[in-house]
Amino acid sequence: MRTPRARSTTLHWHPAIEQAELLHVASLIDVVRHAVRCQEPRAALATLDSLLFLGLMTREDLIEVFDTVPRRFRSLLALADGSAESGPETFVRLILRTLGVPFETQVRIPGVGRVDFMVDGWLIIECDSRAFHAGWEQQVADRRRDLAAARLGYTTVRPLAADIMDHPDRLRLALIDILDARATVR
Repeated sequence: MRTPRARSTTLHWHPAIEQAELLHVASLIDVVRHAVRCQEPRAALATLDSLLFLGLMTREDLIEVFDTVPRRFRSLLALADGSAESGPETFVRLILRTLGVPFETQVRIPGVGRVDFMVDGWLIIECDSRAFHAGWEQQVADRRRDLAAARLGYTTVRPLAADIMDHPDRLRLALIDILDARATVR
């Protein structure tokens, strides 16, 4: 018998592929299957990216997951990328793909360090969150890195994780304007 639940609770009644030894435990494969089916596509992709980045799953494991979900979800597998260190980085990568601009992830720049994104060879995008950029020492380090990058001819933008997650359309428009402004100056 199913017990009453809050309206905000979603129940998942898909059968498990792998039976766990304990009834209250699900395998990672089954958990990811449910995440892919129940999350919006970009959130599901952020989940997949995190699993790859953290080494919790391999691409082969993801292939096993996608062999068991409906075909309509399979396009996500091709987009999964273990270079994203956070959900906001996944979201920015998706925005950049829609813009059709050349970009690289996790690029090392001598004298600056590793940056989240290098777009079109001149624009650095750093996805900042409170967890990693909150203290004054980190703010100082970030500004010094930005200055070092500017001295080398790069432009750095630091969208906030909250804005990336909650207002991706605004970020997309801002990036279009930034890229267009550079093209006009050239």
